Amino acid sequence: MKPGVWGWNRRLGMVFLAAAGLAGCITAPETGRRQLVLVGAQEELRLGLQAFSQMKQEVPISRDQAATALVEKVGRRIAAVANLPGAEWEFVLFESQEANAFCLPGGKVGVYTGLLPIARDEAGLATVIGHEVAHAAAHHGAERMSRAMITQGIGNAATAYVGSKDPRYEKTFGSLYGIGLQIGETLPHSRKQEAEADEIGLLWMARAGYDPEAAVAFWQRFADYNRDKGSQTPRFLRTHPLDQDRIANLQRLMPKAKAAFRPVS
Repeated sequence: MKPGVWGWNRRLGMVFLAAAGLAGCITAPETGRRQLVLVGAQEELRLGLQAFSQMKQEVPISRDQAATALVEKVGRRIAAVANLPGAEWEFVLFESQEANAFCLPGGKVGVYTGLLPIARDEAGLATVIGHEVAHAAAHHGAERMSRAMITQGIGNAATAYVGSKDPRYEKTFGSLYGIGLQIGETLPHSRKQEAEADEIGLLWMARAGYDPEAAVAFWQRFADYNRDKGSQTPRFLRTHPLDQDRIANLQRLMPKAKAAFRPVS
């Protein structure tokens, strides 16, 4: 027997109730934003350690001792002020032309050599590492997974309901739901997380003794790098904020960051 409208509405309601009941009381550091996180801390840590171990097996590790020492030095200064309890810090410089970096749960930080010419110096590197560590400390990965669990459950239920009314429209509805979800929820939330990591990282690099103004200079150089690569992705399809939006936001936060600045004696 096909379920009626009430049956499907009830199931959707149960999904929301389950999410609310399972969600931990998680608050992002520095910003105080409340977060929906259904993934347990131990599971998040397990996934992070597994991913980092795999990275070290698949991506060559740089043999540049001076550059590796610099990554380690900057990373340790950021780690000293970061809010990441129980972290077992590890800083690895990977040999790759990609201009990127990351931090996985548990304090596992990776920097690609392709990023070093853009970072240029300690403060530029602190901008990147502070940003990436902020992602881990704010449990952004677990938050994305949790939101995907909820939206997938709702999408499956709604698609099945449409199919129960007219199977001809089930596949079309599922496709439209996925596109709408990506543009209307997933990508905007990703951009929000990036802006939050910028803010947290800016404060942490300042507390670690790095001039926060260097963050603006770094992102201006990164904007030049993106422009040279010819990146033309529209704003609404981006996982990250536009470079000019990111720079403007950092400039807005600069008084707060300068107040947190603690010069290294």
